[in-house]
Amino acid sequence: MRTGPLVAALVFLLLAVPARDADAYVVRYKEQFYKLYHVHYQQDPDDVMENIYWLERAIEADFANPLYALGKIGTKKEWEKYRYIVMMHLNLKLVEQHLRLGLKWDKQVAYFYNAPWKRQNLESLDTAETCYRTALVYWTEAKIWAERANVKEFRFLYIEGLQAWEDEREGILRGTLDYGRTIGRELARLEKVRADFLAMDANTY
Repeated sequence: MRTGPLVAALVFLLLAVPARDADAYVVRYKEQFYKLYHVHYQQDPDDVMENIYWLERAIEADFANPLYALGKIGTKKEWEKYRYIVMMHLNLKLVEQHLRLGLKWDKQVAYFYNAPWKRQNLESLDTAETCYRTALVYWTEAKIWAERANVKEFRFLYIEGLQAWEDEREGILRGTLDYGRTIGRELARLEKVRADFLAMDANTY
């Protein structure tokens, strides 16, 4: 079937005019950055660092309009508590990611046959300690936000859709979720491993 000159002209014009790029999706708000965070199957250091980057950006960013909240918001009180709960959760995720990163650098045991690499192992322990102490800073922040979300006026107010985060808040306040204890245990063990490496000499291996 032959096309007429008008159709041919329209096709030519459509091909001649460059297609407009689709508007880029701008990531601006906490909720958007949080959605970029995800748990990788392998949990390689690069994967963990990527998550830390997105979570830190989320903490620094503004909240989206309540219409785009991660839970259902209907009142100003719910909106206020929601912001505290989100900040608590973001800090908890940063605690977890720094613990994971620390474990990648941590030397659980100072085996005698690692003596030839004593310096490298001590440097690795220093990196792990930095990760654990950073996790401790975020843990302190998470507790502060949990306490703000637990004042009397919020005691019987629950954010629909964020039950798991409400459970985290309860766990922090009841002491059943205590990363401070976990981090303290890791730091104490790390210090013992460091002492074992420092005690190694030419006769160790």
